Amino acid sequence: MKAIIETGGKQYYVSEKDVIYVEKLDAEVDSEVVFDKVLMIDGEVGNPTLSNAKVVGKVLKQGKNKKIRIFKYVCKQKSSRKRQGHRQPYTKVEITKITR
Repeated sequence: MKAIIETGGKQYYVSEKDVIYVEKLDAEVDSEVVFDKVLMIDGEVGNPTLSNAKVVGKVLKQGKNKKIRIFKYVCKQKSSRKRQGHRQPYTKVEITKITR
């Protein structure tokens, strides 16, 4: 079974036993998380979501991505340089069950 879910403002195309990285969720490691916003299951499309459909996953890890460097610069100005870093938090989830 395949499904499209929405979480963290993004959409993910998943099937059972897939491992996905989503925006940080408030859940403990080894706990179960339920995605209620299911947009499609096996070609059956909802308007905008399917009712009584859910995707269940298991939280494998909470972590942060690699650091990215942000550099802002305005030319011909003496003190216009700014360097900044950012690490985006994520949650690693394994999809265990898709139900209608």
